Amino acid sequence: MESESDAIGSRREPSAAEMRQVVTASSLGTVFEWYDFFIYGTLAASGIIGRTFFATGNPVMEALYAWAGFAVGFGFRPLGAVLFGYLGDRLGRKYTFLVTITLMGIATAGVGLVPSHASIGVAAPTIVILLRILQGLALGGEYGGAAIYVAEHAPAGRAGYFTSFIQASVSAGFVLSLAVVLLTRFAMPTGVWDAWGWRLPFIFSIGLLAISLYMRLKLSESPVFQAMKSAGEVARNPLKESFTHPGNIRRLFVALFGVAAGLTVIWYTATFSVLSFLQGPMRVEPVVAQLMAAAGAAGGLFWFVVFGKLSDRIGRKKPIVIGYGFTLLMLFPLFWAMGQAANPELADAAKRAPVVVSGPDCAYDPFAMRQGTTCGQLMDYLSKKGIPYSSAVTPSASVSIGGLPVVSNTSVDIDKALANAGYKLDKVVPSAFDIVLILIAISAMAALSGLTYGPVAALLTELFPPRIRYSSMSIPYHIGTGYFGGFLPLISQYMVAKSGNPYAGIWYTWIVVAVALAITLIFLKEKDLKPAG
Repeated sequence: MESESDAIGSRREPSAAEMRQVVTASSLGTVFEWYDFFIYGTLAASGIIGRTFFATGNPVMEALYAWAGFAVGFGFRPLGAVLFGYLGDRLGRKYTFLVTITLMGIATAGVGLVPSHASIGVAAPTIVILLRILQGLALGGEYGGAAIYVAEHAPAGRAGYFTSFIQASVSAGFVLSLAVVLLTRFAMPTGVWDAWGWRLPFIFSIGLLAISLYMRLKLSESPVFQAMKSAGEVARNPLKESFTHPGNIRRLFVALFGVAAGLTVIWYTATFSVLSFLQGPMRVEPVVAQLMAAAGAAGGLFWFVVFGKLSDRIGRKKPIVIGYGFTLLMLFPLFWAMGQAANPELADAAKRAPVVVSGPDCAYDPFAMRQGTTCGQLMDYLSKKGIPYSSAVTPSASVSIGGLPVVSNTSVDIDKALANAGYKLDKVVPSAFDIVLILIAISAMAALSGLTYGPVAALLTELFPPRIRYSSMSIPYHIGTGYFGGFLPLISQYMVAKSGNPYAGIWYTWIVVAVALAITLIFLKEKDLKPAG
């Protein structure tokens, strides 16, 4: 019987036209699937999801609950990776990701049809969470299938270049979600948008699903899988073999903690953290913030292709390690620059007249309906208004601004003192010059994401044996991206609310990247990577 390696090695190299069809169909499907997944996050950042489905009357709590719903979808991605990875290794790459994209499209449209909390009470968030679970399961099978499918078609020595389009498609899905939201919003009065118009981007998913199915149904099965099937080398139990194949435990460890965790927190920081930072603590007009985030992300798409192609020449490890290093050096300076440019008056007021909340017990729980102490209530009030503050221990609860105590702890006196100190709390539109500075900072974040994310589909595909590739690649990738990345908005938002520091959440990204850099340097070996095709 022909061996697996012989069968794979003897496959016909696809023509340029065939590769264009493979990359186009796979990439567009990935764009649409990530659009489906990200449209929730795009609207969560604007507050619509929270107040519609998780209504509590507390905007901070609504935002946290909305981001918790976002995280739930990511939490189920590893289970989807296990389920669809098994099917992909047993039944084939093509039909598996046809199932995933169908499931995703139906679940996304469903979110747009769920009645509000005001209409059906607790059933609303329950249904939304269930639909987010279905989205997470679908996404757990989509990325691995598309990336492997392209890599296994790619000509020798060009897997990095061709799979980089799959990586760019993830960001393109984010850009598309912003574009559809903005176009829909501009097409109708504000009252209509707030009442029901925001649901249309979810329902739009049905049209994208039809296009994706049409394009992907025309594709043939992966030549590598076909060769394995002909040779009788298809894995009987790919999940079990992923943990028993010689050397695979180390590969799974590196893929999870060294690759997936690090690159995904950079990407989510460059997209959703930037969007939440501008709309939230920096108080930028939501439409302006969304336009800047979309422009920066769209302008950074080519970095994925540039660094994916470069990895074909210099190896997969070097760009990722360099990207991690530059992220550790530049992350905080880039956000400081964005904060100063986004709202100079607020940034200057925070430096000139810092707010200090003090008291004997300043415990603050952002998830609590009511804080148990006066100091906690003061912190809660400032957090809801997006005012940066620090805390101190004193015999009695009080607020000081620029070293001057506020007359009383009432909201009226606090607001008056803030206004006198130069804290302007209206939504702002940065100047043209400041918008350029913000776009430069966002573009730099996009470049860091492209440096680390561009080569990764080829790297993960080449890291694992073909017979268990779908499962072995998908499981660590979706655990890493699902938990380290998917929970990033919730954790960083909680850190900001808890500390009063708008930059506190960036520490989460910095620490995860530092750990990922150490693991990648020590455990990832270029010799482990074998051509996918």
